[in-house]
Amino acid sequence: MVIKREQYVDSLVGSMHNGLIKVVTGIRRCGKSFLLNELFRKRLQEMEIKEDNMLFLNS
Repeated sequence: MVIKREQYVDSLVGSMHNGLIKVVTGIRRCGKSFLLNELFRKRLQEMEIKEDNMLFLNS
């Protein structure tokens, strides 16, 4: 079962071009990586942004 988290994705998309770095925080195993790696990436692909222009870093 996938929880779409539309509000979080919409918030990230809405603040994409404001020149600030986005930091997603939360307790362990709450879905931060899934939010970025699956849901946000899917939204960017729907917006026809190329994979070459996406950069995801894990620390």
